[in-house]
Amino acid sequence: VGVPYLAINLAHVALGSSLLANLVEGLVRLVLLVAYLAAISLMPDVRRVFAYHGAEHMTIHAFEHGDPLVPERIEPYPTAHPRCGTAFLLFVVFVAIVLFAFLPRVNVAFDLIVRLVLVVPVASISYEVLRFGAAHERSPLMRAIVAPGLLLQRITTRRPDARMIEVAVASLEEAIAGDRETEAAA
Repeated sequence: VGVPYLAINLAHVALGSSLLANLVEGLVRLVLLVAYLAAISLMPDVRRVFAYHGAEHMTIHAFEHGDPLVPERIEPYPTAHPRCGTAFLLFVVFVAIVLFAFLPRVNVAFDLIVRLVLVVPVASISYEVLRFGAAHERSPLMRAIVAPGLLLQRITTRRPDARMIEVAVASLEEAIAGDRETEAAA
């Protein structure tokens, strides 16, 4: 929150507009996010984590399509998933850009407090839009809204090996069992 704000706050006078300064701040935030993800994706350990991430998505796809949860049936599915946390994070950045664009710049302390207070509403709006998108995934509008998140997942997911898929299957099966236990106890 603070670094992009402080950097753009210095240029606010030169930009001459709170709206323009806030939009530039949001773009700086977006560039930092993508650059960070791209940079860490070059690390071998992170590439391995991203392969597990891809295995998770592929397994969820198979589960949602009613396919058996075995590597041979999971392997054809894509590593990207529309309801991924990466897509959520990107959507939070987009919602923040839109919402913060219309906030006046008062002073550093006030502006940072307002941005911190708005983190929960921004995350809530983002979550609800992605949830709505899940219910209307065939809608061209929702496909357009989800597309940037799917594109970003080209950085945050990799093709897994069969062992990684087996781990994803075991994790999903444990999550399903946990849900059943919770529902039975309720």
